[in-house]
Amino acid sequence: MTTSNDRPPEVRHRPVMLQRCLDVLGPALRGPEPVVVDCTLGLGGHGEALLAAFPSARLIGLDRDPEALRLAGERLAPHGDRATLVHAVYDELPSVLTDLGLTRVAAVLFDLGVSSMQLDESGRGFAYARDAPLDMRMDQTTGPSAADVLNTYAPGELVRVLRTYGEERFARRIVAAVVAERARQPITSSARLVALIREALPQAAMRTGGNPAKRTFQALRIEVNGELAVLGRALPAAVAALAVGGRIAVLSYHSLEDRLVKRTLAEGAANTAPPGLPVVPEEYQPRLRLLTRGAEVPDEQEVADNKRAAPARLRAAERIREAVT
Repeated sequence: MTTSNDRPPEVRHRPVMLQRCLDVLGPALRGPEPVVVDCTLGLGGHGEALLAAFPSARLIGLDRDPEALRLAGERLAPHGDRATLVHAVYDELPSVLTDLGLTRVAAVLFDLGVSSMQLDESGRGFAYARDAPLDMRMDQTTGPSAADVLNTYAPGELVRVLRTYGEERFARRIVAAVVAERARQPITSSARLVALIREALPQAAMRTGGNPAKRTFQALRIEVNGELAVLGRALPAAVAALAVGGRIAVLSYHSLEDRLVKRTLAEGAANTAPPGLPVVPEEYQPRLRLLTRGAEVPDEQEVADNKRAAPARLRAAERIREAVT
């Protein structure tokens, strides 16, 4: 029998808002030998489409997941040396570019959050809908797992994680249940955690908002992978790496990511001069021009075809000026 893990990458993963990403980044990728960085390569869907749409482009693909890199490498092999894949977290972008002898790039793409492969692999523990070991590491070769967080964090720290990263208003009730359970035995499976959450929440809270474990699983995943801290470093680094005329596109999947993207791009597109200056000096002029009005969302047809696209939010900007030092 064929399992989800046996299917080829192009079947297992549908790139979200693919044509819109190509349209947004395209004007920056029509010059001679432009370099585009896919900071979250995953199974290579966006990267493959970029290479096909822009025959002179070179792709630098980053991913922290070694298995994703292996599968993406197989998918992108027909493009030969036009694709360079690097095992790295996306806040390592500056050092990756330095190692490759690059100072500026034409385009950068981020497709944030957990990948389809990670959700579908039964042993990763990302999905609350199936039982699996509580791992949730995007790179399973390093760092503490979700089980380590649940079983070792002080109660106050667990409450902070659930409130800050999951926006979970019943964080204290869930943590009390976790602490009582781990005193009896370690919590190691996603099914046990889901059961604890269901037992801890009031009945009224479980009648709305989808699966009651969704917010806790999101919070643990963000904590385990340091996602928001990494993104907070990666976005300014990506903007700094863009050549004038270069473009950045970011797909986010929850409000915490989207707020951070919105703030970073808005700051780059703002006039930073002190109020009252009759003429705005060059160093205070905006470095970015916003390419999207607010956050764009997938259309109804895409959501019907791919339910995982539903929460996606796309923001994009163009570099219009070098930083003045």
